[in-house]
Amino acid sequence: MTENAQARPDRGPNSHPELPTQYAPAEVEGKLYERWVERGYFEAHAKSDKEPYAIVIPPPNVTGSLHLGHAFEHTIIDALTRRKRMQGYETLWQPGMDHAGIATQNVVERELAKEGLSRHDLGREAFVERVWRWKAESGGQISGQMRRLGDGVAWSRERFTMDEGLSRAVQTMFKRLYDDELIYRAERIINWCPRCLTAISDIEVEYQEDDGELVSIRYGSLTEGEPSIVVATTRAETMLGDTAVAVHPDDERYRDLVGTEIELPLTGRRIPVVADAHVDPEFGTGAVKVTPAHDPNDFEIGQRHGLPHITVMDERAVITTHGPFQGLDRLEARAAVVGALRAEGRIVAEKRPYRHSVGHCSRCKTTIEPRLSLQWWVRVGPLAKAAGDAVRDGRVTIHPREMESRYFSWVDNLHDWCISRQLWWGHRIPVWYGPGGEVVCVGPDEEPPAGEGWHQDADVLDTWFSSGLWPFTTLGWPERTESLETFYPNSVLVTGYDILFFWVARMMMLGLHAMDGTPPFRTIALHGMVRDQFGKKMSKSFGNAVNPLDWMDAYGSDAVRFTLARGANPGVDVPIGEDWVQASRNFANKIWNATRFALMNGATVEGPLPAPEELSTADRWILSRLGEVVAEVDAYYDDYQFAKLSDALYHFAWDEVFDWYVELTKTAFAQGGPAAGAARRVLGEVLDVTLRLLHPVVPFVTEALWTALTGQESVVIADWPADSGFRDPAAEAEIAALRQLVTEVRRFRADQGLQPGQRVPARLDLAGAAGAVAGGLSAHEDAIRALLRLTPPGDGFAPTASLPVGGAVVELDLSGAIDVAAERKRLAKDLAAAEKDKAQTAAKLANEAFLAKAPDQVVAKIRARREAADADIARITAQLAALGGVGGGS
Repeated sequence: MTENAQARPDRGPNSHPELPTQYAPAEVEGKLYERWVERGYFEAHAKSDKEPYAIVIPPPNVTGSLHLGHAFEHTIIDALTRRKRMQGYETLWQPGMDHAGIATQNVVERELAKEGLSRHDLGREAFVERVWRWKAESGGQISGQMRRLGDGVAWSRERFTMDEGLSRAVQTMFKRLYDDELIYRAERIINWCPRCLTAISDIEVEYQEDDGELVSIRYGSLTEGEPSIVVATTRAETMLGDTAVAVHPDDERYRDLVGTEIELPLTGRRIPVVADAHVDPEFGTGAVKVTPAHDPNDFEIGQRHGLPHITVMDERAVITTHGPFQGLDRLEARAAVVGALRAEGRIVAEKRPYRHSVGHCSRCKTTIEPRLSLQWWVRVGPLAKAAGDAVRDGRVTIHPREMESRYFSWVDNLHDWCISRQLWWGHRIPVWYGPGGEVVCVGPDEEPPAGEGWHQDADVLDTWFSSGLWPFTTLGWPERTESLETFYPNSVLVTGYDILFFWVARMMMLGLHAMDGTPPFRTIALHGMVRDQFGKKMSKSFGNAVNPLDWMDAYGSDAVRFTLARGANPGVDVPIGEDWVQASRNFANKIWNATRFALMNGATVEGPLPAPEELSTADRWILSRLGEVVAEVDAYYDDYQFAKLSDALYHFAWDEVFDWYVELTKTAFAQGGPAAGAARRVLGEVLDVTLRLLHPVVPFVTEALWTALTGQESVVIADWPADSGFRDPAAEAEIAALRQLVTEVRRFRADQGLQPGQRVPARLDLAGAAGAVAGGLSAHEDAIRALLRLTPPGDGFAPTASLPVGGAVVELDLSGAIDVAAERKRLAKDLAAAEKDKAQTAAKLANEAFLAKAPDQVVAKIRARREAADADIARITAQLAALGGVGGGS
């Protein structure tokens, strides 16, 4: 049996505040949340002697607003931290936002454009000031939306990746990596956005199928018998920068050409034919053009063969070389190059349209351009190895475990990381260049070099660099603060599997390096993506994106949270539809109505529970089930099985507590006496524990109800329920027998067309009920009659239906309720139809020739029809028997 640690006021069983007849989320949620924040329930204290439990928020972009993906992730994190807080941990859910370099700069530049200005008109310093002003006025919309959702974050600790402390930490980390020779500057191929004019990370590239063209071009001589080779490309304009043609070393077709040179059309240059194992001899002609300055794979081939890198486009993707094409945009140049090649007779084949995958900038949707560029890089080899080792040796657990292979496939094959961005908003790279070619990296406590000719690198750092430091910089690193000592490493990271590579791996690498081999978190709990009810990705372009605030307005935040939690299987995508949110709203209303009924009937949490021998079978059954559910929910929480724990709570609360136990208490309340007093105390206990179990997922309705039920301060700081250990298999079996009986009779009543409230005379023989103790269900006769609307037999009772259920027998007199003769006639007609369908399907399934020719799905459908016919025959026969005979006459 459970007991709260909080002191209970001395209140009588009928002194509870009266609840409104209906639950109105809009009138409850906002007030409750502000009360929680004012009372400091979500704050974390580094000096506490409690065991720490810490989770950082995956920092949303300062430009963002709450979408269903945020709501899903935040619901999971909030449920975890609320439960741990109730379990007595010093709980920190660390909030904050990311400065979102490209996204934020784009937003402010669009604002400037409305004024006819560009950032260059303002200059760097004034532009950055303008961004800070925008951030203060318009950024952070998501914080208010997090409050709507009920996020229990420590608001006093809110951080921003560009605030003073985090900026100092970023500079410290850059300097440390630079001094450890893990940061360097070099020319490499990067993703380049010609519109944003910056390098972008892989995660900021969105691939989609576009219509393009595939042209096959003859390089070399056009004279029959002289050396030539055909290559195919979707980017004909880049041929201007080709420095080789590559074939596979084992491709016999081109063996004689390897090591020779052929003419590169339109350019007047001759380029070598090289052999490289990267080439797929089965694809196309088995020969590929090599443009090292404009393709990442070609760059690698160029490195292996010492090929020159010829850049033919500027930062805006405009052609910079080769007379007739100079000054053309890349798409204009593509058409012009193909036209010139066609005029020379070099186009062997053209396929138009050609559907292929093309990368686009996620911010502005411009087609990205692979481009050779001088950038800053992190040498990830040793860092990635450490990140892999931390999972392999068990310091970090990935959940679900099957996601480990994805993690290892990434960190074991990680390329060096481009960390520089050609933006003005962000952490500026702390490197100064001198007039004599000097390069100096400056730490936060060092003065940059001064004097004529010295200047700072113009680039800023990739946003993923600062967010990769998030788990420890938000706690005060590089200072060894009390918060860092207490809450690092974080207990759990909750995030989507889609950024396992981009964010999680970076946090692992940087955290292990900065914190002397201690990983940033002990567990990585990965969840899937929220999709629509058909499993399709949510997107504005698809027209299926949902603003969760709209659903919160319509159904309440608890309904949205419960729907998301109920779909949250680890690492699996979550389909969600509005009808599911409506169902969750109905659940919240059910909780409200059941608790209101309990309070009106004197349910109480005062005093100890009566001894088992003083309890009814129903009381012992529900307490036994309560203990089992507490243990079950705990096990699911520890395994991050939110869908299962939510489903377990839903069915226990609705199916067992509300639909059965609450109904059974009505009989006890009507009878009065000690049984009623015991039922009031047990009902109070069950609701107390059930509301606490539900609270982490549906915090608002449970807070309103629990405080009304218990008179205590807040369920947020209540004790998490412990398994009482009480089990009563005999009571569970007996109530199972009762439920079976009531369910079967209710089904029969519905089949006969009786109204739910329609009363019917009946005689009950309950002594032989299977699963019940000696005497069967006789002790529950009053409850059974109340649940089934059955009146005593009375004089003139003449049963027209007899229902045997699990050893018990229920005889009903339906003569005054239905036309028995007409019902027999209807059922006999249905029986004949079912028997005819069974005969037809059985004949087909016995026909070997039919089975040999019919598709599997057709045969399966016929088998299903036969099984359905069998079930209908059994059901109708039982109904006819219950009516007093199989015959259909009047």
